[in-house]
Amino acid sequence: MKTDRSDILACLRSSEDYVSGQQLCDRLGVSRTAVWKVIKQLKEEGYLIESVPSRGYRLVESPADVYSKSEIASRLHTKWAGQNLIFFESTGSTNPDAKRFAEEGAPHGTTVVADRQTAGRGRRGRSWESPAGSSIYFTVVIRPTFAPEKASMITLVMALSVAEAIHAATGLETGIKWPNDIVVNGKKVVGILTEMSMTPEMNEIQFLVAGVGVNVNHSGPEDFPEEIRQTATSLRIESGRRIDRAALLEQILARFEADYEIFERSCSLSELKTRYESRLVGRDTTVRVLDPAGEYTGISRGITETGELAVEKETGETVLVYAGEVSVRGLYGYV
Repeated sequence: MKTDRSDILACLRSSEDYVSGQQLCDRLGVSRTAVWKVIKQLKEEGYLIESVPSRGYRLVESPADVYSKSEIASRLHTKWAGQNLIFFESTGSTNPDAKRFAEEGAPHGTTVVADRQTAGRGRRGRSWESPAGSSIYFTVVIRPTFAPEKASMITLVMALSVAEAIHAATGLETGIKWPNDIVVNGKKVVGILTEMSMTPEMNEIQFLVAGVGVNVNHSGPEDFPEEIRQTATSLRIESGRRIDRAALLEQILARFEADYEIFERSCSLSELKTRYESRLVGRDTTVRVLDPAGEYTGISRGITETGELAVEKETGETVLVYAGEVSVRGLYGYV
């Protein structure tokens, strides 16, 4: 359930006119005093709210890039994604947090959000620490009914949702570097890590967690660790303006909810494949496949309906590349 603060913010945000104190009381089932206290707190946090006797309250302006549970929850219009919202100012990593809440019974769509991560983790266990105020970090708990072999496709579903949400919010052209990175102008802005927990019998998925990290308001290369400065960027660097993180997260969760429900109809990427491939970096160009069994080159021919990357070798043979410990690179660099 949303808090009174987020409910009041949602009511004010959805109205173009004044909302009376009595309307807020009736809609939310709280007292006039409770409404007044929340309005006072919101004003202290920087929300510009007009209070006019006999007319009520009107939200004029939100503080720049306010990022809190109340702000995020007040924006959501989803059915399940983010409706159980858990927010941390700082945490080690949202994926382990989400797994812990899932093990304790957190429902489908539970979303763990953090302003700052101190022990983020990517592919091959790489870790990093991130500053507050610069990024979006969140993990969604998913309780699917499909078979375990379908789980890896959720990474691609999330990648599509995030790429399209960023494009809609910023106007930036986003590409997907198969399977789980989003790039802008050839540099990484998003990483995605999906993890699975099985039932004790190891025959069904107990839950999945899909974690996302978005580089949003880093102001320059110096904001990134030295080892990734050549390959990482942020939405602010690329767009030249600060991005409202709560508004962007709202769009991402709404798109993921819709795309997940499309995926769930067939438990395949058949209905999402065309959209995904339209953003696939390196399609119909030569790529290097870094396979522990042996590196090779070929032409990327898109994805299958089950999420593998089809690579056509020089011999004419088409190999299906599975996500995991295999990496795919452009012939001369990251993309």
